[in-house]
Amino acid sequence: MAGRIPDVVDAWRMVASRRQFEGRIPLAALARLRGSLVDTDGEVSFTLSFGTDAMQQPFVELQVHAQLPLECQRSLRRFLQPVRLVQRLGLIRDEADEAALAEGYEPLLVPADGQLCLADLVEDELILALPVVPVAPDAEVVEREFAPTAEERAQANPFAVLAGLKKK
Repeated sequence: MAGRIPDVVDAWRMVASRRQFEGRIPLAALARLRGSLVDTDGEVSFTLSFGTDAMQQPFVELQVHAQLPLECQRSLRRFLQPVRLVQRLGLIRDEADEAALAEGYEPLLVPADGQLCLADLVEDELILALPVVPVAPDAEVVEREFAPTAEERAQANPFAVLAGLKKK
């Protein structure tokens, strides 16, 4: 992580002081995300803002920008998937508190000690932003109809053997 950004923060102290962190993380430092990437060239820039809303709900707002190197499943070539997201996470102490979150908040269950790893928050959002099937925007669309052969049609018909016996 960048030099002045702490690895772990106390979530409740950050909310009380309305702290904001900006930084960059190399893709190589994100161990859980690395397995989904073609390579680890590049970095992620982020802003994390802690605070409370008008209803006194504590939150952390993430703004994440990255170019993720993925493998296109049509062409098997490397391409960069742009990721630009803004996510507001409502900080909760217990799973039952999730129901009280306002619309637009995703729940984030804070551990009992209140400690949050900033890099983990960024990495979690990047993992959620990955496409299920990566396809480069410039990849050619494959549209073909594959008609079955006569042999395949005969195998698909369970009565084809009976029809052959009837002719004898």
